[in-house]
Amino acid sequence: MTPINEKVVASKVETIRRMIRGIGTLPLASEEEFTADFRMISGGESMLRRALEALLDLGRHILAKGFSSSVVEYKQIGKSLGENHVLSPEHVTLLVQMAGYRNRLTHFYDEVTPEELYKILTTRIPDIESVLDEILKWLRSNPELIDRSL
Repeated sequence: MTPINEKVVASKVETIRRMIRGIGTLPLASEEEFTADFRMISGGESMLRRALEALLDLGRHILAKGFSSSVVEYKQIGKSLGENHVLSPEHVTLLVQMAGYRNRLTHFYDEVTPEELYKILTTRIPDIESVLDEILKWLRSNPELIDRSL
């Protein structure tokens, strides 16, 4: 087992937060306003996908370094984080759902409607923040697993 790299954690966390901030700048006050501009739809989709990928990559890094666990499937990341007591069952469920949605955005992008994307962007961003908060809480509780060297 090798230590969890603090720089990798910081980079992933910054990406997640930057993408969430970016989503917050979109015209999400009304579905009509959001869906009227294709650039907003594309931007929202990209920022959501990148936030989800960074969150899942953070989980994968913790599993690989903290638990010597190699996880290939995105949906398995949440399950493995739960098995290793990084995430609560509620957050495991959320992260598995997020992995499924990330896969939809990546592989079935042509099936994701602007209306569906709007709903996700306006209702599910707190879920990303909640899972991230729980991961960070676990990291703070396990400082012995973190490599803080330059």
